[in-house]
Amino acid sequence: MALRLWATRTASYLRVSLISRNFATVVKDLKYADSHEWVKIEGNSATIGITDHAQDHLGDVVYVELPEEGAEVKKGESFGAVESVKATSDIYTPVSGKVTDVNTKLSESPSLVNISPFEDGWIIKVEVKDAQEVNSLMDADSYSKFCEEEDSKH
Repeated sequence: MALRLWATRTASYLRVSLISRNFATVVKDLKYADSHEWVKIEGNSATIGITDHAQDHLGDVVYVELPEEGAEVKKGESFGAVESVKATSDIYTPVSGKVTDVNTKLSESPSLVNISPFEDGWIIKVEVKDAQEVNSLMDADSYSKFCEEEDSKH
């Protein structure tokens, strides 16, 4: 939200027009779950967060419930929650494994999920138990189409 406002103000100042987009940012190198979590695989490590589409629909995030390091997570099951000014939503893990790291910065600054969902707003890192689980996730193009179809139903 803040980035969009900044871009609009900057464009206005520079007298440049912006193309209005009605869709969220999708990063090409990530995989996506239909529950709107993203996963970045690096070797046997997976970094997980919620998508730009999800944070946009939630609104301003005010609290993120984080699991403990060392907790076991199972694909498709909830490992935490995101609370916003609009709603509270469970966060589901797109892969099974052991939590190796949690983004403790979110305890102090939950808005990082809104400001930088794919970088500073990551939620957990997991040591992947079954690398084959990634194959059932969507690539960026499939996820974009999924979001468009989902939004057209509302």
